[in-house]
Amino acid sequence: MGQNLIKFAKIILQKGGLVIFPTETVYGIGGNANNPKAVKLIYDKKKRPTNNPIICHFSSIKKVHENFFLNDTDITLAKKFWPGPLTLILKKKPDSKITSLVSNRSLWVGCRIPSNKIALKLLNSIDFPIAAPSANINTKTSVTIIDDLDPILKKNIFTLDNGSSKLGLESTVIKTSKKDIKILRLGSLTEETIKNKIRKYKIIIVNKTRLSPGNQRKHYSPKKTLRMNVKNIKLGEGLLNFGKNNLKSKIINLNLSKKRNLKEASKKFYHYLNLIDNSKCEKISVAPIPNKGLGKVINDRLKKASYKKKIR
Repeated sequence: MGQNLIKFAKIILQKGGLVIFPTETVYGIGGNANNPKAVKLIYDKKKRPTNNPIICHFSSIKKVHENFFLNDTDITLAKKFWPGPLTLILKKKPDSKITSLVSNRSLWVGCRIPSNKIALKLLNSIDFPIAAPSANINTKTSVTIIDDLDPILKKNIFTLDNGSSKLGLESTVIKTSKKDIKILRLGSLTEETIKNKIRKYKIIIVNKTRLSPGNQRKHYSPKKTLRMNVKNIKLGEGLLNFGKNNLKSKIINLNLSKKRNLKEASKKFYHYLNLIDNSKCEKISVAPIPNKGLGKVINDRLKKASYKKKIR
């Protein structure tokens, strides 16, 4: 990507505007994290409630240290998994300029250092962190390829295109203590990977919290109704398949991984979901996916995507 595009994005951010940019997980829609007007603009463009916090992106651990307190567990995780798909919930220092709008007035903020080269070039070109949730309309599917952006966002916000996201699922959000690691949102950094790299901490999965994004009951959802773990395909349904089986739609069939490779499935997940959502099918059916590793993350997204509010 040309340096001129990075410079142009830099100018937009410095003036309080927004930029859609790539990360290794999904595309983000970002603004100056120190600028309340820029952060408010993110919420407005995404139609996102302000009680749903926004992750801040940094170029280095040094920059994170300037704004936040890190305990020994945080530092251990940061050394192992940054740059990468790890978001740490950290307590903001009193002299930090990061606006409290990113965290619904809380001192606890999600922080990460992406590994995508374009994202790092952009972050290294500015003297402030970028507040950036996923580049989608609130509760809708995340985006891993520019063609899947909502037309309203694509038309009105400058975009840095870096092709398909390498990982395809959001970052893993973690809050630590001296003894344990609490996973507040499952993501591309799996529980198994953390256990393999760091054995001395207890890992706890927390399903409900206001500190992490991605915890709404209805989230990551296509426009069409979705069923998961299907055993048969109903009339009018498109199929998001996994592995080899006898399932088949008469309208559209996309397979996340015929070889049952969960990394491949993760990378294709949102793009294929968007393709089926924009096809001629009336509803979406999804084949069973193993509930382990990245499969557990995909199932978490599918569960939220298929959530139906109970009528009383």
